[in-house]
Amino acid sequence: MPIDVRRFGVGHRRPDGPPGTTGITGQVIQTGPTGVIAELAFERRARITPHTNPNWTYFLVIEGGGWVGVGEERTRIQAGEAAVWPPDILHAAWTDGAPMRAIVVELTEPPPALDSGIVAGGALPLESGRVAKGDGRLAPRPATRPIGGDEKEPL
Repeated sequence: MPIDVRRFGVGHRRPDGPPGTTGITGQVIQTGPTGVIAELAFERRARITPHTNPNWTYFLVIEGGGWVGVGEERTRIQAGEAAVWPPDILHAAWTDGAPMRAIVVELTEPPPALDSGIVAGGALPLESGRVAKGDGRLAPRPATRPIGGDEKEPL
């Protein structure tokens, strides 16, 4: 069987996102009955408006940074971090002064290793155990200290 190479990134993106999305291009890498994998590129001041979907959504930032929201909570996110949005919960992502690239993985069911509420390798257990469908919140962030200007570094 030949290797199946999927192209994404510059030159392969198209305008993408739910209604009201601005400044975002993307490319679906894989889609099927168990979910979708896509790359999204956010320009400066781009926005995915608050919306819901029936899937578990993993928003993996691979370059730059911006903001994510779930329910009424908002927080910054940067390359090397991921947000997890449970099904049927209002969520959004946007940028301010810098661009951001993310890989988005939507799954109809959570992976079995994540279903326990603990991700192998250092995730913290959820306070209430499992997350019910439609119930979600942002994970706590480590304490930070200023390192210059508005930037902060984990303690």
